Amino acid sequence: MLGRMCAFVLVAEDDEKQADLIRRYLEREGHTVGVVHDGRAALEQVRRHAPDLLILDVMMPEVDGLGVTRVLRAGPRPGEHPGLGAAPGASTLPILMLTARSTEDDLLLGLDLGADDYLTKPYSPRELMARVRTLLRRAGGTAHLPPPDPDARVLRAGGLVVDERRHEVTVDERRVECTPGEFELLAAMAAEPERVFTRPQLLDRIHGSSGYISARTVDVHVLNLRKKIEANPRAPRRLVTVFGVGYKLVAHHETGHGTGHGGAGAEGHSGAAARHEA
Repeated sequence: MLGRMCAFVLVAEDDEKQADLIRRYLEREGHTVGVVHDGRAALEQVRRHAPDLLILDVMMPEVDGLGVTRVLRAGPRPGEHPGLGAAPGASTLPILMLTARSTEDDLLLGLDLGADDYLTKPYSPRELMARVRTLLRRAGGTAHLPPPDPDARVLRAGGLVVDERRHEVTVDERRVECTPGEFELLAAMAAEPERVFTRPQLLDRIHGSSGYISARTVDVHVLNLRKKIEANPRAPRRLVTVFGVGYKLVAHHETGHGTGHGGAGAEGHSGAAARHEA
């Protein structure tokens, strides 16, 4: 993957005309593109070819986009998708979800399962390519992108370390796998520990100004991060809620039982929970 002159993007879209259109947009920007038309084929291609980015339609036969995302992020359930095995790098593979569903609940469910971003149909080619560029920039590691910033920092907040140059997160010396969106959010907060960020401020850090994205997507990223960096995600002590304002990363947290900082905001690990004050 690192030796390519451009990114390899896998497109999983059951509408052949739509898939061909996306392929042409991507190829115009110099990317290598693979196309599949169902979820099972998408999982097989991820395992075999380790793409740099997956563009994934929600409504597909065999396995829908939500099912694909769940398997890539969490692995198959017992007896599910036999023969696929674990896909190297699948837990951090950038996923851009395409959906005709426009309700916030459906969109948040995709993010809760581990998608990094979404577009609702119909969308403009310009918007699609802006999202692709953003996700590839966050992920890094493709040869056509600029080399890592030599001034990239190693950010520390207590036992949490965010290494921007190596794109790694460790918690108490334990490595944590983060999606590109999760990493971007955590890096922004680790750069200014104890600062209270509002949802719009964090949303701007991870998505910029590219179209309408619900501020509730931040809640989903926070919930997913808490599962990875907190000893008890229901009583967070690192990434805490400041009620009525937003979130902050605690510079030095004490071990022991929760203090009430953000406890209510951590309850529930689903998209439904993210729709309440997190």
